[in-house]
Amino acid sequence: MSLPGPWLGGSPAAPLIPPISPHRHLLLGGQRGHVAALDWQTKSLLCEINVMETVTDITWLHTETMFAVAQRRWLYVYDNQGVELNCLKRFNGVLRMEFLPYHFLLATASETGFLQYLDISVGKEVATICTRGGRLGVMGQNPANAIVHLGHSNGTVTLWSPNVKEPLVRMLCHQGGVRAVAVDSSGTYMATSGLDRKLRVYDLRAYQPLQSLVLPVGAGHLSFSQRGLLAAACGDVVQPPHKPYLSHTLPRAAHSLRFCPFEDVLGVGHGSGFTSLLVPGAGQANFDALENNPFRSQKQRQEWEVKALLEKIPSELITLDPGQLGRVDAITMEQKHQERVERLGFDPQAKPAFQPRRKLKGRSSAGSLLRRKKKVANEEQRTKIRKSLEQQQAPEREPKAAPRAQRPALDRFKK
Repeated sequence: MSLPGPWLGGSPAAPLIPPISPHRHLLLGGQRGHVAALDWQTKSLLCEINVMETVTDITWLHTETMFAVAQRRWLYVYDNQGVELNCLKRFNGVLRMEFLPYHFLLATASETGFLQYLDISVGKEVATICTRGGRLGVMGQNPANAIVHLGHSNGTVTLWSPNVKEPLVRMLCHQGGVRAVAVDSSGTYMATSGLDRKLRVYDLRAYQPLQSLVLPVGAGHLSFSQRGLLAAACGDVVQPPHKPYLSHTLPRAAHSLRFCPFEDVLGVGHGSGFTSLLVPGAGQANFDALENNPFRSQKQRQEWEVKALLEKIPSELITLDPGQLGRVDAITMEQKHQERVERLGFDPQAKPAFQPRRKLKGRSSAGSLLRRKKKVANEEQRTKIRKSLEQQQAPEREPKAAPRAQRPALDRFKK
């Protein structure tokens, strides 16, 4: 499938492809201001507008009814009919955008070196971070933990969270500037390409390189599929690196590329328009209808939107290790317990002292109650002594290695 690109002033405008919506909708943006949204399976056009301004990036938001456009000056939000919903003047000079679906956050990277987060559910700016890394033209996200990856001109890749003003991790990946960053859907592997014409794959669990390749032409764009295939745009050639599984030559140089979810299709934007490439084995064959349903109705979409808003994850929970949120901090619990004991003057969790029950018919005399208290106290003391003796005798019960018999010095001459 090949769709013609927008034409303005007699010359083609290179389209930019954002993440394709998991609900069969495609969004195209041209560098000269052309924006179009369509159903890529039926080819029915939803809207087509011209913002009369340079478009640097474009992306869907939580549903296919709204999308964000980073224009030359400010950030704009439109609906699927092309109507402008909002103009965010605090987000100026935006070059790259990434939408975090489970947190309803729109992360933007600007030409002045600022990383900003916008909560689209309430329209509030969550965080503004000065990265001190210069122009931010390379950006990616980890779908597993919502960490934003930024590539810099000094060859480093930094990992960011909206809760910390400093990078969580700083990795030196290339000897030259970083051109593209991509993270697979499991959040385990990260692929980077730089001006040194090298393509490297890193293990994000240990932050160690797994493989390094030298390409004839440096890869300007990278994209992982749902099944782990890696596509690299090397000039006007799109191919998986290292013994290419497929290779395709485009009419002009590629400007962006993304895999279509649940389909074996790779969308490529280039200088002459937009091209869809068939890549067997790229998409997942099955989908979770409760998570991403490509065939959902309008009623199902409305119900899903309400449920997603109720289950929105706060931005304060974005960390490198999501499993850390479910662990118990034993040290903090002990400190809180000690503070509570000091404040109350007694330990509320301590075992209460034994109080014998009163018996009838004169069997609850003072001497009888005292004897029963002493009996219980002696039993508790014997239990503590028994446990301490068992701990002391445990090393002694372990079998000791038999001493090695020493051979006479002359035995080595025996036959």
